[in-house]
Amino acid sequence: MSTHIGARAGQIAPTVLLPGDPLRAKWIAETFLEDATCYSEVRGMYGFTGTWDGRPVSVQGSGMGQPSMSIYVNELFAEYDVQTVVRVGSCGALTERLAVRDIVLASGACTDSSMNRIRFHGLDFAPVADFGLLRAAHDAASALPEVTTHVGLIYSSDSFYNPRAAELTRPLVEHGVLAVEMEASALYTLAASYQRKALAICTVSDHIVTGEETTAVEREQTFGAMVEIALAAAFG
Repeated sequence: MSTHIGARAGQIAPTVLLPGDPLRAKWIAETFLEDATCYSEVRGMYGFTGTWDGRPVSVQGSGMGQPSMSIYVNELFAEYDVQTVVRVGSCGALTERLAVRDIVLASGACTDSSMNRIRFHGLDFAPVADFGLLRAAHDAASALPEVTTHVGLIYSSDSFYNPRAAELTRPLVEHGVLAVEMEASALYTLAASYQRKALAICTVSDHIVTGEETTAVEREQTFGAMVEIALAAAFG
């Protein structure tokens, strides 16, 4: 039984979907899983296990930011022997190539966080997705013609409110970075450390360039396409 999840051995499936919002975890479990049961409510960070297409899958909230997410992913890998984690989150578009509600499959993650610099003694580790998951997610997304999907780099920022955001992200955009979120870099690094599989799938919830945005309820309950893609990729 881990410190921050508190589930018993065997309660968490080898495959876990990882939304930041615990209420999104609840919505995913109720909407997509059969016979879902709650295995954790510690700190209000819900976790559920059920089945999808007859196969066991868990959904675990992880909070906002790389430090919070890292706590849950470390415990999932180390304490519950989870093999595959697919982040299903939101992101902000950094370029007009993307529109609100588009989906980004993150092939790799840039970051301003010091977590990897500390881990790698000042070297710049390049955190990337598991290629098998990325390819399967791309195939699954291609079967959903109503969804616009992009594959590319994202930026995992430690700051949601940054007064220099436009200045700092401009060079990233010029080098092909599509969107900003707050977790993928640490997720990919931990997966590499534990030799597990990870992928971040994010729906564009707001647009940094145009100012368009979705509501909190929409972010919680209407981003179903990325969940379908995540489940298909995890079991593809």
